[in-house]
Amino acid sequence: MKLSPMTPAAGAAAVQGDTVQGAAAPLPAAAAVAAPEVQLGGQAARMQRAQAALAAMPEVDAARVAEIKDALARGDISFNPGKLAQLIARHHGGQA
Repeated sequence: MKLSPMTPAAGAAAVQGDTVQGAAAPLPAAAAVAAPEVQLGGQAARMQRAQAALAAMPEVDAARVAEIKDALARGDISFNPGKLAQLIARHHGGQA
């Protein structure tokens, strides 16, 4: 049995769907299918609105940060770095 060599151009044409002797006809393109419309239930719609409102909010309340800084500077509130470290360690799984 003798195999006939395929030239690179003929191979590329067969891959690209052009007509080549002995090559299968290209398949028809699939028809475009519209995505189904989805209706959200009451709770899902509320969740979507809440997520949109949350995304629109700034990550940091700059006015509140300034208020706390001023209160610290005036001595109206105290700051205990040891207590803060203890709380951070506990939150992240430490034993403190």
